[in-house]
Amino acid sequence: MTVLVVAEHDHRTIEGATRAAVTAAMRLGGDVHLLVAGHGCGAVAARAASVAGVAQVLVADDPVHAHPLAESLADLIAGLARNYTHVLAGATAAGKNVMPRVAALLDVAQVSDITAVICPDVFVRPVYAGNALATVKALDAIKVITVRGAAFQAAGDGGSAKLHHIPVVPSRATTRLVRQDLTVSERPELTAASIVVSGGRGLGSSENFRLIDGLADKLGAAVGASRAAVDAGYAPNDCQVGQTGKIVAPELYVAVGISGAIQHLAGMKDSKLIVAINKDPEAPIFGVADYGLVADLFEAVPQLTASV
Repeated sequence: MTVLVVAEHDHRTIEGATRAAVTAAMRLGGDVHLLVAGHGCGAVAARAASVAGVAQVLVADDPVHAHPLAESLADLIAGLARNYTHVLAGATAAGKNVMPRVAALLDVAQVSDITAVICPDVFVRPVYAGNALATVKALDAIKVITVRGAAFQAAGDGGSAKLHHIPVVPSRATTRLVRQDLTVSERPELTAASIVVSGGRGLGSSENFRLIDGLADKLGAAVGASRAAVDAGYAPNDCQVGQTGKIVAPELYVAVGISGAIQHLAGMKDSKLIVAINKDPEAPIFGVADYGLVADLFEAVPQLTASV
């Protein structure tokens, strides 16, 4: 049995979600191969070769993958998949875009967002916004899987995998990249941060949301937001934490002015330590918080920021 993991990278480093997928792949047993697609990606391929548990790195270096599009990447993966029993990727925005296309090309059912591996064909995945866990059995010969990064420890370094350059077949995709607008921030990336400070509708305005920025900068944390705060325009979409946003599981999660709707809890309740600040003592967020402070956030957050 051989498992293929699709690497997500920025041409410099391997994303944490990919390292978590490698850990999941190792629990399946057999050899683990890592696919690195890009253009001029020799440096990141060498970095991938050092990931512990990886036996071989497949390098698809071609201009078509300079900015990997889901359509062209899916064609590449589907062409390789027939040599593998399992194909895994992180359950990130990119993984959720590519892997269903791969499953469709292979005519198999995808197993999404797994949180545990029971055996090579049985997996655990959350349903009903994380309020229940389903144990599912995949019957397809090739199993296409996305892995929830927060559920698996990221694979470390120390490996010495072999690099194998593979030919790139011209893609049938009719799409092309026109422009890419990236958010530039000195803060940690939200899904990989060890500390996350999130704000909710209780902040009242985008100007008040700067209180979250100040505390996050003091803690060296990433900034998150509830869906209500994003919908109200207090924070950008890429800050949203929750069922329809990003799934995080940092060492410390600070929820400020967040009531704790079930959709938000689904995205952060696996955090190691949860601290909640809310003036409503009946707020649902206190049901999952390890430490709760019933207080006016406009008084508590500046005091907390000053004391850090």
